[in-house]
Amino acid sequence: MEKFNRRDFITTSALFGAACLMPTALLASSAKEHRYKIAVIDLMILKRQKLSAFELAKEIGADGLEVDMGGLGNRDTFDSILADPKEREAFLAKSRELGVSICALAMTGFYAQSFATRPTYQQMVGDCLKTCQQMGVKVAFLPLGVQGDLVKNPELRPAIVERLKIVGKMAKKAGVVIGIETALDAQGEVDLLKEIGSKNIQIYFNFSNPLKEGRDLISELKILGKKRICQIHCTDEDGVWLENNTRLNMPEVKVALDGMGWKGWLVIERSRDASLSPRMVKENFGANTRYMKRVFQ
Repeated sequence: MEKFNRRDFITTSALFGAACLMPTALLASSAKEHRYKIAVIDLMILKRQKLSAFELAKEIGADGLEVDMGGLGNRDTFDSILADPKEREAFLAKSRELGVSICALAMTGFYAQSFATRPTYQQMVGDCLKTCQQMGVKVAFLPLGVQGDLVKNPELRPAIVERLKIVGKMAKKAGVVIGIETALDAQGEVDLLKEIGSKNIQIYFNFSNPLKEGRDLISELKILGKKRICQIHCTDEDGVWLENNTRLNMPEVKVALDGMGWKGWLVIERSRDASLSPRMVKENFGANTRYMKRVFQ
């Protein structure tokens, strides 16, 4: 539990009291104008492609939801219920009803599959981009994953670059930004983006990647800069909640992002308490969401 001193308690009480006196419409307007918005991931809250993910995200206190495109396996494309117009409309209606935005569509199937070698990659990415268009979503998440690790498998770089050039053109035509996650350091990602040469391919930054490699998180953010980062997975490996993570100073992160002029979605992926069951979703993600909102909103 977080400890508050008397001054914190008085300040918090005063702010809460003022909020209670504000008109509901003004509160809603205020929430929409936050520079940083907080989201969770349907897959990680154990609601992959389930309509009930919106209700759970609302209970957790999140502003938005990253919705997965479904599994890949050996299929030609994603096993996505969003290909069904009725399902898509149900998702959009629930999003509007609860005020939980869809911040991105995620191609997490590529965590375990090879973007560099799968023959139907254009169909896969194309289906995601088409779904983005149909649902009004502006960001698609593409992890290069284990098989696309450019540090361990540098020989894959030419194939990955060539394919990202192609899907970059596809993304531009669709009016969507594809956010990639790589194993490279920030300078390596800057160089990779220059080689790809598409403004529609950017970095979906993950705090955990530099932290687990012992790199300086703040420096990495500044090297990339605001124009190369489309969204952020504001998370670390599981073990402790974000507020108890001694290697991740979130107030310093906010200062850095403010200084860069960056704004957008901060998406909570992991950072679950090891002493709790992974199925205790409300406890883990609720605690992290409340903390992120205290820091960033």
